Amino acid sequence: MTQLWLKSRSDRELEKQLKNVLGIKPGNYSLYYTALSHRSFKENADENNERLEYLGDAVLSTVIADYLFKRYPYKGEGFLTEMRSKMVNRQQLNEIALKMGVKKLTLYNKFDNFLKGSQIFGNTLEALVGAVYLDKGYKKTQRWIVRQIILPYVFVDDLEQIDINLKNRLIGWASKNGKKLEFETIHEKLEGNRRIFTIAVVLEGNILAQGKGYNKKDASQVAAQSAIEILGL
Repeated sequence: MTQLWLKSRSDRELEKQLKNVLGIKPGNYSLYYTALSHRSFKENADENNERLEYLGDAVLSTVIADYLFKRYPYKGEGFLTEMRSKMVNRQQLNEIALKMGVKKLTLYNKFDNFLKGSQIFGNTLEALVGAVYLDKGYKKTQRWIVRQIILPYVFVDDLEQIDINLKNRLIGWASKNGKKLEFETIHEKLEGNRRIFTIAVVLEGNILAQGKGYNKKDASQVAAQSAIEILGL
């Protein structure tokens, strides 16, 4: 697997690129090659990044849970859960990945226009978290996530100000103003071994905004946040 990478990029080049994007020096190059390989580039489960994405999702969630637990010593479980959801939702992770430069390293079918505008780069970031975890261990990965992801890209104070339940806020606005508003599941697909839902905010019969997530609740929150921004609420 590593040899395939070295035919196209040298160890030195990969090391430089990962240092620039992730701020770390790789140990096991094949882990990072796998983490960067989307299913459209490598179909086999042991060669693409879906397994590492699964692992990275769990590690990232654990690190963020620990970070919030220590940052908010007097907040309850509900608040902490909502904050974690805001920090790791599909849209947020994809935006972070794009800002970090993960897109330029991701190996995927660039002729597929859908993939260019999809959220696979946030998935790749999760896979990279999984690779760092296997390469460096939990403690170093924890410090890396805080230093390279949370502090520079996640504005926790701003997220705290966002209403805990954006969906309820939007429904309340519609009810108050006599508007017909619905949340509809407009798409559902299996990506690897995970199901992705697309939820639309439908206002007066017209789609106002959409959101994606690994469950309908997260997708609805993302859609509601987009709708609220569009409406200027």
